Amino acid sequence: MSLTQIKGVLFDLDGTLADTAPDLVQALNLSLQDVGIAAQPLAAMRYAASHGSFALVDAAIPNAADDLRTQVQQGLLAHYQRINGDHCALFTGIAALLDWLELTQIPFGVITNKPARFTRPLLRKLNLHLRMPVIISGDSTKHPKPHTAPMLLGAQQLGCAPSQILYLGDAERDLLAAKAAGMLGGVALWGYLGENDKPLQWPAHAYFVSPEQLHQTLIERLAC
Repeated sequence: MSLTQIKGVLFDLDGTLADTAPDLVQALNLSLQDVGIAAQPLAAMRYAASHGSFALVDAAIPNAADDLRTQVQQGLLAHYQRINGDHCALFTGIAALLDWLELTQIPFGVITNKPARFTRPLLRKLNLHLRMPVIISGDSTKHPKPHTAPMLLGAQQLGCAPSQILYLGDAERDLLAAKAAGMLGGVALWGYLGENDKPLQWPAHAYFVSPEQLHQTLIERLAC
């Protein structure tokens, strides 16, 4: 498979399309403060932002008792419902990339494991919800990534064969899902990768250090 055959582009949301960590970590810290635990610095928690609420809790209070872990996780979700999108922004270079995709009539969208109650309000705040024919959340299908169900639904809604879709993500499950669905997998190296991540071992077709590099690569490959 080659990038020259791309007819559509799909993105993971947290850590790939948008920098959501400031809101997620703030929600975590508000929940920690509710139970009398000190707040954590954004830089230390950032790597966990792609992996869900329990990953953030475990990064902040490793080896916590199950009841405390669940209490902090539920508090995080409640606070995040209120502040979702307040401090979030597209990564630098993403806006220009999306504009170019529209100009060249390449449809794009999102497949995320974030629940729909958070995904859709966030994309509305980013003024993207009307530009995307595909918005697949973690509860849009019975199984989230790395299962193929959300990927194949996304391909169907995009109107492209999976082999003609570039899927970009910053977590191993993103690339496993893309491979299993027959999509071209691209690693967003600008995302929330932690020190234990080994992206070069993920089943990817391409690696991009920045949205600008991705944009330029697509321009060059699709001109071939």
